[in-house]
Amino acid sequence: MDFNLSKEQTMIRKMVRDFAEEVIKPRTIEIDTEAKFPLDIFKQMGELGLLGIPFPETYGGSGGDTLSYAIAVEEIGRICGSTGLSYAAAVSLGASPIYYFGTEEQKEKFLVPLAQGKALGAFGLTEPNAGSDAGGTKTTATEDGDDYVINGEKCFITNASFAETLIVTAVTGKNEKGRNIISAIIVPTNTEGVTITSNYDKMGVRGSDTAQIVLENVRVPKANLLGDPQKGFSQFLYTLDGGRISIAALGLGIAQASLEKALHYAKERKQFGKTISNFQAIQFKLADMAMEVELARNMVYKAAWLKDNDMPFTKESAYAKLFATETAFRAANQAIQIHGGYGYMREYEVERYLRDAKLLEIGEGTSEVQRLVIARQLGC
Repeated sequence: MDFNLSKEQTMIRKMVRDFAEEVIKPRTIEIDTEAKFPLDIFKQMGELGLLGIPFPETYGGSGGDTLSYAIAVEEIGRICGSTGLSYAAAVSLGASPIYYFGTEEQKEKFLVPLAQGKALGAFGLTEPNAGSDAGGTKTTATEDGDDYVINGEKCFITNASFAETLIVTAVTGKNEKGRNIISAIIVPTNTEGVTITSNYDKMGVRGSDTAQIVLENVRVPKANLLGDPQKGFSQFLYTLDGGRISIAALGLGIAQASLEKALHYAKERKQFGKTISNFQAIQFKLADMAMEVELARNMVYKAAWLKDNDMPFTKESAYAKLFATETAFRAANQAIQIHGGYGYMREYEVERYLRDAKLLEIGEGTSEVQRLVIARQLGC
């Protein structure tokens, strides 16, 4: 067993960390308070090749692996949860399904600009009445000649307001058992009948765009069907398995940031004539935080390694997503406690970590869904 990163992975970590520290960090508070999506930062990320890390150079990517990508998400999330979430969604949900299941023509047309960072993509799965119950999708795609006509509504969709392509799940028919066949279809956002609005006032990850999509008689060619029409449901489950690794990596980044802030503050803050890092109560909090962060990192990296080596990773991605995101929330909460009253103030940032971390226990499968996935993988 070798836990060392490769030379390339180490270089990616340094490059992304330097970029996050120099470009994103000065604007993190502004991104949060103004709830403004930093499009210019994403253009720079595209120029650096960050949006194409896990894709081959053939399709405009950087030729990296899942672990390198997870490290990049971790480093961006360590500085800004909002930017980290939009980055993770753009790659794992907006682009990856096209790479996994798309035809060569679809990859050339839609994946290349996404991997090159010249465009953003979004994944339209969640609906007002179909969240954890993704099988309850109500959006329909009806065949009409050489086209699909799509009608429905999607909510809580990351990056949709700034995306050029959407991957939309829709019911395309019934199987032999009378159950809905759910397929994935690529929909350019400039297609007539697509209406995207972003009016959500969120608790955290405020600088990450979250939008509602309404599809009214949206007509796209059948050539935009992604993958096997009979396997749309299993395809997006595979997509979510991969996406969970990136959300776990984002949680890891936030947890790491919480630990670093708390440790620094504890070494500086004096009470009763000495720094609070001398008090056992604080030491125990920091020790628990450090231990959980390291455990989370091992889980995230292992899940990424399994995926890179074409091994089953459904259970491990659920482990990673569940533990890393709950670790992020606990670490941020303890960082606030260590900071005392100052931790409640925006300028010390740890309160933002808590607000950002909370979403990670909900998005891409709630903590409860992760426990359900794990239980089923155990044969329950």
